[in-house]
Amino acid sequence: MILVTGATGLLGSHLIKELSESEEKVRAIFRKSIPVGFPANIEWVEADILDVISLEQAFENVDHVYHCAAAVSFNPKHTDYLYKTNVEGTANVINAAIDAGVKKFLYVSSVASLGRIWEDEIINEKMQWTESSSNSEYGRSKYLAEMEVWRGIGEGLNAVIINPSIILGAGDWSKGSSQIFKSAYNEFPWFTEGISGFVDVLDVVHAMKVLMSGGSSGERFIISGENKSYKEIFTNIALEFGKKPPYKKVTPIIASIVWRMEKLKGLFTGKNPLLTKETAKTAQAKAYFDNSKFTYYAVNFEYTPIKDTIKRICEELRLKYQL
Repeated sequence: MILVTGATGLLGSHLIKELSESEEKVRAIFRKSIPVGFPANIEWVEADILDVISLEQAFENVDHVYHCAAAVSFNPKHTDYLYKTNVEGTANVINAAIDAGVKKFLYVSSVASLGRIWEDEIINEKMQWTESSSNSEYGRSKYLAEMEVWRGIGEGLNAVIINPSIILGAGDWSKGSSQIFKSAYNEFPWFTEGISGFVDVLDVVHAMKVLMSGGSSGERFIISGENKSYKEIFTNIALEFGKKPPYKKVTPIIASIVWRMEKLKGLFTGKNPLLTKETAKTAQAKAYFDNSKFTYYAVNFEYTPIKDTIKRICEELRLKYQL
């Protein structure tokens, strides 16, 4: 029996669709109502990672766990929610896995948990978290969540951690990384020269399955396809949609002005700001990720070229939103 938390999110939804094609039994957690549009052979169980009683029931007879559930936000108002979901929630899931005698546990972390933005060197799995003003609260919450996983490993849990970079997929394009596609479709004019790692959601799913079936334990793996500039990513998406690419460069000064204006606007409207101090800083940074550890581990694994990923996702979004 395989259990998936966060099954309705971008990564979790792609994962359970892939797992449903195997002969293994797949159980997925839902909180309010059983989601629609998923394979019929998924066993849905009502639970919450902040409710230890419901987790005990969800973990009955479970062998393998993919812990994908997480909160993602760079809005200062959501800081308490981030820590409660990512840290306390992960601690609860780890405890439930240990109590249930789970055979293998995979935790989906983030490259944000590797610490401050390392612009002077290539980022790999050996990077250690250091407290810094450039760390995001989201990154710190994922780092502390990883500490719960390492604690579980110390208590005998057979677990592995993945650190994906920015995941590209045809999810709900009103939130998460899928917002990139909506912004490009709406001809968002601004671009930065920041650089980050990007990876196809299907590649992340494939990597998770490889690590779950393999012998690796007590390790972390960066899962990232290519290092690309935000300008290149937005431009490729816009052109694929037949839209105008971004053409206005965002300088650090402009970014600092815009995030302050967005914060002020949010105070009056009550809506989440489109840009925060943390996202403005991240968009300017040039971060390069080393994916060689996993490709060395999984010798036959090949990442999908990001250009091909963008083409496929744009086609999926056209159908999904009747564009």
